Amino acid sequence: MRKLLIALILITVALPLQAAEPPAPPPFEEWLAELKVEAKSRGISEAFLDRALRGIKPITRVIELDRRQPEFSLTFWSYMPKAVNDARVKKGREMLVKHKVLLEKVSKKLGVQPRFLVSFWGLESNFGKYTGVFPVVGALVTLAHDRRRARFFREQLLTALKLMDQGHFPADVKGSWAGAMGNHQFIPTTYRDFAIDGDGDGKRNLWNSLPDIFSSAANYLGRSGWDAKRTWGREVKLPKGLDLSLTGLEIRKSLADWQKLGIRRMNGGNLPTVEIDASVILPAGYQGPAFLVYKNFRTIMVWNRSIYYALAVGHLADRLAGGGRLVTKPPENDRPLSRQDVMDIQRRLLAKGFDTGGIDGRIGPMTRKAIKAYQQSVYLPADGYPSMGLLERLSGT
Repeated sequence: MRKLLIALILITVALPLQAAEPPAPPPFEEWLAELKVEAKSRGISEAFLDRALRGIKPITRVIELDRRQPEFSLTFWSYMPKAVNDARVKKGREMLVKHKVLLEKVSKKLGVQPRFLVSFWGLESNFGKYTGVFPVVGALVTLAHDRRRARFFREQLLTALKLMDQGHFPADVKGSWAGAMGNHQFIPTTYRDFAIDGDGDGKRNLWNSLPDIFSSAANYLGRSGWDAKRTWGREVKLPKGLDLSLTGLEIRKSLADWQKLGIRRMNGGNLPTVEIDASVILPAGYQGPAFLVYKNFRTIMVWNRSIYYALAVGHLADRLAGGGRLVTKPPENDRPLSRQDVMDIQRRLLAKGFDTGGIDGRIGPMTRKAIKAYQQSVYLPADGYPSMGLLERLSGT
């Protein structure tokens, strides 16, 4: 489970689209020597570099985990029970009570509700129980040397080395295989830009100082657009015959407009009478649950671009505040797509003239848009959802 959640950090990166394996990396020793030259040009001391990079080698396991990326084959129904379960809800409620005074202080100062801070905490590190076992320098060296996302991870590596050289955290610090660190799994540039000293001791300790941990998470969310007066969204009931082309994050309407279109709360009640825009998303297709999501949902996706992750954060936060389980029930047969299945869908869509943005085995906005356009062209419910049924339809036409 933890590997699944840590892996989601990579969805925060705008990944290059590719259909084939990346080119072979350059000779490691030559690459490392060139890296040290750039690091020194950024003001990182040679003495520190010698200590931090002595004997460093790529970590095979990191490459294996990066290539596997299991979350890309998960369905909504297989992901949510792992992310939001009774044990996590129980623990989260205990943490809300235990740290009530501190959480309310942070919330008042930085404008993020306590239940959301605890929800992120639970999903990122199981409330601090698991912050990673990989050496951050070794993991980032591995991923920066590899060609798949070399530019992004090179910047993370150089940022981490500079922070270490400045004494922010030790060179042997452990984190995720992707180089994310601390209780909220900040990557180095996020630590640099958003971590703050919440306890006034002059340090930004995201491992052992709860004031720093909560304040940094709230600072990140607040500066990313969080609205403390609003929630994230809610599960809703769609009217029969709703034009599914209106669904998706790219479509925004006021709650009043959605009300006119027949969307209601799950108990049949009217939507809130507040002037905010929202989008309708169908993470499991038109036969699954529907969610009306607000600005804060989009802010969660600044933290992590996975729709599943953002829904998990919101739903867990609701459960921590006493809310119930999702009303919509999962289907009996919920078969996940493999990465090869997704690539087949993308390949067949491209052959039919629908632009998926590439063939990479990942369901991103361009692929969902292409699926929706294809569905409209053959008079299928246009929910933009990738499924085995869609692949079978594409294979047979």
